[in-house]
Amino acid sequence: MSKRVIPEITLNDGLTIPVIGLGTYTLKGNEGVNAIQNAMNMGYRLIDSAYNYENEGTVGEAVRRSAIPRGELRITSKLPGRYQTYDKAVYTIQESLYRAGLDYYDLYLIHWPLPRQDEYVEAWQALIDAKKWGLIRSIGVCNFLPEHIERLEKETGVIPSINQIELHPFFNQAEQRKWNEKASITTQSWSPLARANELLQNDTIQQIAEGHNKTISQVILRWHYQIGAVSIPKSSSPVRQLENISIFDFSLNETEMNMISGLTRPDGRINNQDPATYEEF
Repeated sequence: MSKRVIPEITLNDGLTIPVIGLGTYTLKGNEGVNAIQNAMNMGYRLIDSAYNYENEGTVGEAVRRSAIPRGELRITSKLPGRYQTYDKAVYTIQESLYRAGLDYYDLYLIHWPLPRQDEYVEAWQALIDAKKWGLIRSIGVCNFLPEHIERLEKETGVIPSINQIELHPFFNQAEQRKWNEKASITTQSWSPLARANELLQNDTIQQIAEGHNKTISQVILRWHYQIGAVSIPKSSSPVRQLENISIFDFSLNETEMNMISGLTRPDGRINNQDPATYEEF
């Protein structure tokens, strides 16, 4: 299969990342290593993991087995909620690196704010320090609402490079995206295809896809790209992996973009995970 070149963007701290990456949730063991290696061979350079996925070792092994220079890759992991106090966050970042067998992460994110626990500022300070120590190149957050990010900036003077949020046509996050953009924070989409067959059978998107001779997934991922969001679709299938990055040879017009954005719902979250209250430890 031919290797595709994925465009890159520059984060607010100067790190460049591709506009599409590979989600690795559930990719584990040798099968997971093979899937990630396949993706890298096709042109993926951004690989998204998390401490709670329990697959940092799988990602690290794929990096080691790959012929791609480490400097060309962008490897992400995330701090779980149970380790948000400063000391615990510091040793968890180190443990994340030991699990992966890596010297540094390109991106390290706080997985959820857990505002009721009220420890996310401490965790953020640990990420700031880990960046100074050379353990992380760029630091960001997931699922943070504007008030959480405003507090980080107020108390530490440092804003995230990325805010990774649930984002798909059924939950288009227009307000949060606008806020992120104003704050010079890159929006990253988790579950960009909504983890659901319902979206992949949507008549509106099907119609648009047929007009471009593309699949529904490709149209959705192109929509993410055109709204300025970095998507991380997960797939272990080489065919699907290639399909997901073959979106740079067509574009959606304004009407088509509005039709897709118009599918959003007030209750569009997949599992009702509202960052104001949701807790993941």
